[in-house]
Amino acid sequence: MPSDYSLSDVLERLFENQQALEAAIMELTLLIEEQGAQEVGGNVRGALWSMGENAGHIKQGLARLKKLDIG
Repeated sequence: MPSDYSLSDVLERLFENQQALEAAIMELTLLIEEQGAQEVGGNVRGALWSMGENAGHIKQGLARLKKLDIG
């Protein structure tokens, strides 16, 4: 199906992959923190916070693309 490869569909799948990676990284961060590496955990949480801050913008952009049927 051509619509499966539209720009909005591809970007949405990339965003879903990003969310899955965030979840996996958080799981690893929890393990690292349990072993006493609090500074590393804090650094990772800072990076994940930035990703989370951008998530809303990405979702709004995806919604706009789908509404315009671009791609």
